[in-house]
This record gives sequence, structure tokens and C-alpha cells, in this order.
Amino acid sequence: MSVSALWIYQKERFPLAKTAPLLAVFSAASICVSATLSGRALPGWGGFLAGFLIAMLLFFQMRVCDEYKDLEDDRRLRPSRPIPRGLVSLRLIVTLGVLSLPMTAAVAWLWYPPVLWLLALVWAWLGAMTLEFGAPAWLKARAVLYLLSHMLIMPLIDLLLTGLEWMPGGGAAPDLWLFLALSFVNGCVLEIGRKLWSPANEIAGVDTYSRLWGPSRAALIWSGCVLLSFVLLVAVGAATGTVWVSVVLGGIGAALGWFSAANYAAAPTPKAEKRMDTIAGLWVFACYAIAGFAPFLVRLF
Repeated sequence: MSVSALWIYQKERFPLAKTAPLLAVFSAASICVSATLSGRALPGWGGFLAGFLIAMLLFFQMRVCDEYKDLEDDRRLRPSRPIPRGLVSLRLIVTLGVLSLPMTAAVAWLWYPPVLWLLALVWAWLGAMTLEFGAPAWLKARAVLYLLSHMLIMPLIDLLLTGLEWMPGGGAAPDLWLFLALSFVNGCVLEIGRKLWSPANEIAGVDTYSRLWGPSRAALIWSGCVLLSFVLLVAVGAATGTVWVSVVLGGIGAALGWFSAANYAAAPTPKAEKRMDTIAGLWVFACYAIAGFAPFLVRLF
């Protein structure tokens, strides 16, 4: 298999240009929030590097698991995707995913070996997700429960990433649950946002929230998730001493998201569909940047 084929695969299924910056901010913000809430100094650069590498490897493993469990649906409904069309084989992608497991464990162990317990927890949930918790048909028939059960992996990943700071630091802060809840809701923002399609792009048999709820209702539910995310962002800001920064900057970002959602609901065109996917990613990026870095910026001014 050529390197060029793998390069095309990552552009289509695991775009590094978009994924790496988001995960860099996500992982760094997690460590910063944990330290700020606990009143501890930041760990060394090794902790931030470990967090970024672990996040990248875990999200790649999530993509590999999706490729495995969705293969038959992709062959029937989305044959243009890389694996169904023969660009790369499932065996190759799964092999790369398996090889990434000891790499992830090694990074965690090199930083602080007890973190491996949190990593095992994430892997256990990822395995259960891949098997659809043993009830794939029942779960897929309940879209909201499916969404919530799968998005629970986000606070588990964040528990691991914050654990890079609080496990060697002496324990987690009581208010850390606010940040973990923010990660859960932001996972819903991303997941719903990427499945708000235009009627012209809907594919028979492919589950989207725009098909399930209709564009207007789906946009309203997405906006509600952004509202809850904004509330949690402000709560994290209150705990870290940056409430007004969170209110102002988060409010601007949330307003842009709600404006985009209203436009999509009024005219769910392919352009509006693409905008919703982009704005969902930007909102999550902004949330973590504000929550993680605002306390340090405030100290500079």
C-alpha cells in the first residue's frame, strides 16, 4: 500500500490539518484547567506532549473502530469512502490501529504509569461502543440514546487528559466535573453539527439528525446543546476566576453559532450544511481555548 494512498485516506477520514490543532488545544486546555482548579503550577512540557500524543492516538483509534463497525453500511450506502472503494484495506487500517495501542500505553507510562488505569477505562468504553454495547439494532433504533452513550467517551478521554496533571499532582479538584460535563456536551455539539445535512445531500439509509428531526428541529436541538455548553463554559470560568472573559468571548461564539443554525433552519442548503459542520468545530475549539488559557491571559493584563 502506497504512502500516497494513506495520505489521501487521512485527508478524507482523519484530516490532520483540522484534527491536530483541535486536539492540541483540547489536550493542553484539559491540563491547564486541572492545574488551575487545583491551584497548582503547570506540569512540564512533557505532560503537554504526552496529552497531545495520547489524544491523537485515541481519536485515530476511534476512527479505526468506526471503520470496522460501519463497513457493511459503508459498502451499501457510501461506496465512495476510502475502504469500500479500495483505496486502502480495512485490514491495513485495523493493523495501524492495533499498532497504535502499545504506542499510547508507552506514552502514558513514560509520563506517569498510574495513568494507565484511566487509559484502560477509555479503551473499555471504546470497545463497548464498537460492539454497540451488545445491542446494535436496539441502540440504533434509539438515536438519542445512541448519541449519549457514544458521547460519554468524551468526558472519559478528558478524565484521562486531566489525569496527566491531577494524578501526579495529588488529586483532582472538586470542580473538575464541570469541565468533564463541558466535554460531554461539546461532543454532542460536534456529532450533531456534522450530521445536519441539506435535503439534497441526504442519502437513503444513512442516519442523520436532519433526517431524523427535520432541519429546523435539528438546528434548534443543536442550538440548545450550544447553550448548555456556553453555560458550562461560564461555570468553568467562574471556578477559574475568568467568568467575565467566558461570558463575553463565549457569548460572541455562541451567538455566531445560533445565527448559523437559524440560517440553516431557514435554508438548509449544501453551503449551510458545510457551515454548520465548520461552526461546530470552531465553537468547540473556542470553548477549550477560553476555558484552558483565559486564566493565564488574565494574569498578563
